[in-house]
Amino acid sequence: MTEKQQTLGGEATFSGKGLHTGATVRLTIRPAEAGTGIRFCRTDLDGAPVIDAVAENVAQTSRSTLLKKGEATVSTVEHLMAALWGCGVDNALVEVDGGEVPIADGSAMPWVELIRRAGVVEQEAERKYYDITEKTTFVSEEGGSEIVAYPDDAFSAVVNVDFESAVVGKQYATFAPEAGDDFSKGVAPCRTFVFLHEVEPLIQNNLIKGGDLDNAIVIVERPVAAEQAAQIGKLFGREGISADRQGYLNNLELNFDNEIARHKLLDLLGDLALVGVRIRGRIFATRPGHKTNTEFAKLLRKHIKRDADRPTFKYDPNAEPIYDINRIKATLPHRPPFLLVDKIIHITDDEVVGIKNVTMNEPFFVGHFPDEPVMPGVLQVEAMAQCGGILALSTVPDPENYSTYFMTIDGVKYRHKVVPGDTLQFELRLAEPIRRGIVKMDARAYIGNTLATEAKLMAMIAKNK
Repeated sequence: MTEKQQTLGGEATFSGKGLHTGATVRLTIRPAEAGTGIRFCRTDLDGAPVIDAVAENVAQTSRSTLLKKGEATVSTVEHLMAALWGCGVDNALVEVDGGEVPIADGSAMPWVELIRRAGVVEQEAERKYYDITEKTTFVSEEGGSEIVAYPDDAFSAVVNVDFESAVVGKQYATFAPEAGDDFSKGVAPCRTFVFLHEVEPLIQNNLIKGGDLDNAIVIVERPVAAEQAAQIGKLFGREGISADRQGYLNNLELNFDNEIARHKLLDLLGDLALVGVRIRGRIFATRPGHKTNTEFAKLLRKHIKRDADRPTFKYDPNAEPIYDINRIKATLPHRPPFLLVDKIIHITDDEVVGIKNVTMNEPFFVGHFPDEPVMPGVLQVEAMAQCGGILALSTVPDPENYSTYFMTIDGVKYRHKVVPGDTLQFELRLAEPIRRGIVKMDARAYIGNTLATEAKLMAMIAKNK
């Protein structure tokens, strides 16, 4: 899967009825700029309000996922969200002239086909991921629903369902894209479902006005007499309904033996897309539903905010550095006691990560402060700048013939004092591409998971005289 963000190559339109409202809705998916995410626009309302497809905007989860911002709502977004996620679309504007996404055939396949017609194109910006770094669990207070996530290098999901049904039985479904699983073949075609005994109460509660046998699997747990079957047929607008045996209404053929579990997996993927970024981790869901799915998505978004001030890279002192001290000395003109970087553990075209082990032997501790030694803030910034210099000089073929010089330092914040025994981890990223030798970087220094210092640096690459 590409590491760049993606959007649609053009726009695509679909018209259909909503499952719960029964109203015909026209939906158009349009391309969006990198970093936009997925957004829904209610074109039928004054001002065409826009709702970001993120978990905080979930307002209801009864039989579907409903997003709300202000007075604007859009419901039954989960199948479309799953299709956008499964097709690799990170950014899109979804325009709807009603309050519900059309149900189509009850699966995500019509949306996959719609996206394919528009095409998917790569954008310049890097795709964002959230890495599960610790066991993360959400347990529903009712219904025995649970989702657990574990750290992993790639995304995968396992869903287990048990409705205590003689027809459905216990089912599970798995999805691991890195192992070759194809969303469009194994997940997207799986249709929504309902138990026959749930149909009348749903209708009485003003739901599934748009439901019919073309957009839902109806599970017959308890057979009914011909007269009641005829009444059900009227509800679905279909004559000749047969529900005199256990199984699926009208002897419907399933796309998969475990289509029920696969559809629950589809719903899970669509709801987890409300995290707003891609996930790396193993997800295990037991009896998941929209409420549990979206509450877990909210939990992950809280963790993302929590981890925003944590380092991106995990420092392994046993790993071989990319630059050891000798290569650093060959790159930078600095020398002890003013060489403030011990090793580089990661470097790409636009980011660098370096390490500084702070010891009591540092000469600046003699006077700052002898009885309570603290590393001067200006030297922390200098150390970050030296890491940035290594990144900048890696772009020229003969770095030993160049130096980098400060031009500006902005937004410096000291959040935690640095003392002997601390290991500083510097993470610097280009704020924009290097132009005419001018380098702009966002810099952070961490002690473990604690943000110690941050700054915005600008420097100039100049050839040595």
